[in-house]
Amino acid sequence: MNSKLKQQMSDQKPDSKWTITFEEMLAINSIAKKTYGLSLEKWGGAGVEKREIGTLIALAHSELSEALEGFRKDLWDDHLPYRKMAEVELADAIIRIFNIVEHCGFDIGSAIAQKHRYNMYREDHKPENRAKKGGKKF
Repeated sequence: MNSKLKQQMSDQKPDSKWTITFEEMLAINSIAKKTYGLSLEKWGGAGVEKREIGTLIALAHSELSEALEGFRKDLWDDHLPYRKMAEVELADAIIRIFNIVEHCGFDIGSAIAQKHRYNMYREDHKPENRAKKGGKKF
């Protein structure tokens, strides 16, 4: 994370209980680094390093499709049978996304925090604007 962004985030006082803190951004980045590190260690880079970005994104998408199937059929997971399939597949999708962002060198923690903060104040996300003709329905 660049020092300017770090300074901006550390100077900023949360204006909402939903604001993502600097420490939370660091935690997200730490988890991403750990999932990526395990992928590199376990697969020697074959899981991430030797695939093009389109394949990596398709693999993340496939986890979301599996989560949808888990929701549709109200299934329990095969590998973690005490958890719902949808929950485990969503975790898989997040891990795959973390591997992509680490491979690309993205600072996902601050990107999430900034996009979340932006969404908190978006005019088109306000219920009254969604209800207007031409407003977002979902």
